[in-house]
Amino acid sequence: MSANSTMSRRTVVQALAAGAGALAVGAHAASAQTSGERGAAPTTVTTPARDFGPNAPPTTYFWDPDVVAVDPAFNGLVQANTPILRLYKGTLWAEGPAWSAQGRYLLWSDIPNNRQMRWLEDDGRVSVFRSPTNNSNGNAFDFQGRQLSCEHLTRRVVRYEHDGTASVIADAYEGKRLNSPNDVVPHPDGSVWFTDPPYGGQLYEGEPDIAGGPSNAAGRLNPRIGQPAGFQPGRRELPTNVYRVDPTGRVDLVISESQLPDPNGLTFSPDYKRLYVASTGRGPGDTGSGGKGDVHVFDVGADNKLSNQKLFSDFMVDGVKCGPDGLRCDVNGNLWASSNARRVVGYSGVTVWNPDGKLLGRIRLPEVTGNICFGGAKRNRLFMASSQSLYAIYLATQGAGPG
Repeated sequence: MSANSTMSRRTVVQALAAGAGALAVGAHAASAQTSGERGAAPTTVTTPARDFGPNAPPTTYFWDPDVVAVDPAFNGLVQANTPILRLYKGTLWAEGPAWSAQGRYLLWSDIPNNRQMRWLEDDGRVSVFRSPTNNSNGNAFDFQGRQLSCEHLTRRVVRYEHDGTASVIADAYEGKRLNSPNDVVPHPDGSVWFTDPPYGGQLYEGEPDIAGGPSNAAGRLNPRIGQPAGFQPGRRELPTNVYRVDPTGRVDLVISESQLPDPNGLTFSPDYKRLYVASTGRGPGDTGSGGKGDVHVFDVGADNKLSNQKLFSDFMVDGVKCGPDGLRCDVNGNLWASSNARRVVGYSGVTVWNPDGKLLGRIRLPEVTGNICFGGAKRNRLFMASSQSLYAIYLATQGAGPG
């Protein structure tokens, strides 16, 4: 065989590979640009609907059809030849997935059912991990492997210690009870940062205020019904703020409601020099306009003071509001955000953005997605808590920080 013949064949192979790649990117880009066909996601809205279960027929021949690259850079973050899988179905409203690297399990909250669920990596078994949970929402593991949990019912953030006891991390600010802590992230300096919107002030996810309170102004709701004897309902006393709990136990306000109303999900950049916070819509008892369903980013100073607030993105994709909730960063600093597109099926799931706020890609799911986290033995698996289900997919990148 001549050298020219060999080079010719190599050239042909390279050209074919490049063409296939271009077609894949083009197909993904084309499927992402469906602004005039809201809900027209060909795989999440098929008849019959796609089966995401372990016994489902094959859907993935190279890229999962519901992993949508908007920018070619996304192809370096997602993993070929791996499908989106539904790991569990049966929650009422799934939130707060968190990965235990030591235990190699995924836990998440089922808020209305007042329980936390656990998925075991070794055999995929799902069981009730903790019940009751005081209608827990967001969860995380700190740098010592201890679970942090936000409780709506008791309006507090708790930590589960290695000896089996539980400690209250925060339940008040300047003598006033918190609203309903929502999401929590640890910092390497030992501090804990959390958001405090009012979404737990409703029967479905916690308890309304006492009669006359902002979420029970008419006084017709009885927050004691269904609660144990001695339960003391509260009254909303604080704006919707973001707080930092110092290792000494001091609670500091770091973002006020006037800066960012209804803060929800939050996460740090890999170097902990930026803090991303989602601002979502009006909650129970809100008198203002509420958040706009966007994400803001702050610079974090050496003194833990935040500055230089900027709008990161309005989360409009193809004319559809992909409302963010849970946030996580990968090791490259890209922001992964859960997406709530309400009834615009095909846009719920996950959106992925580079550090400059450019949309890189999407993961389409057939359900509204509340929270996400990275996990798995190599921290290269994305877990997605979506309404009644838990989904997961392997990636070509890793999550930053603990689970």
